[in-house]
Amino acid sequence: MALLVTEAIVLHAFDYLESSRIMRLLTREAGVQSVLARGARKSRGRYGSALDLFAEGSAQLYVKPNRELHNLAGFEISRTRSELAEDIGRFTAASTISELALRFAGEDANPHLYDTVVDVLDRIARSAPDRTIEDGLAACWRIVSALGFTPELASCAMCHTPLRDADDATFLHSSGGIVCPACSKLAPGGRKIPASARAAIRKWLEEDESEHLSDAEARSHQRLLREFLGAHLSDDRPLRAFAVWEHKRWSAA
Repeated sequence: MALLVTEAIVLHAFDYLESSRIMRLLTREAGVQSVLARGARKSRGRYGSALDLFAEGSAQLYVKPNRELHNLAGFEISRTRSELAEDIGRFTAASTISELALRFAGEDANPHLYDTVVDVLDRIARSAPDRTIEDGLAACWRIVSALGFTPELASCAMCHTPLRDADDATFLHSSGGIVCPACSKLAPGGRKIPASARAAIRKWLEEDESEHLSDAEARSHQRLLREFLGAHLSDDRPLRAFAVWEHKRWSAA
């Protein structure tokens, strides 16, 4: 049984038996790993706030080959991100990010994905209550990109013809982005999106802040993202956290 020391973020946790907890971590060196924190519910002295969702630090794991559950020896906290629990919009957005990472990251090391998750969770933790939808959308698209599914927004995803930024376009999920009018006729099923929506997604991918979205615009962006995830990342299991984030509307109050 080898000891692995790695940076890690707590993305899910639940009670196990009478005194322990099972946590799912996103790690820098080993992707997503499930760990058993023995005795964690009896005393927090050994793990402290590492038991809290979205906490980050240095995890010490005893890893056994061909096992799905490893033992957590210790966790030294560097960030708690308690701000995410102080606002329901932040919490649902952060939960959606956790769900995407857990479902699609795998057990291979992906430092770029790890760094992206760290950054977007920090941004959401600082998000104003009236900006959590925009910041959540930006975070999700960056996660999608880090997983290797960056959408094509400048040229036709099928024939590669450049398209004007000022024009509305058809977004075809199966092709991975916008398509020209000619190609959209050959592959029906796309969704027409305005030029402003393309601009917003591009800004989010470039880590730039977009304009404030109306409620209708936010719903449209969430639907577009959900459909894109379904076409490229889905394993047919529902995205439960995404559904809560999408269908529940949170006010600044």
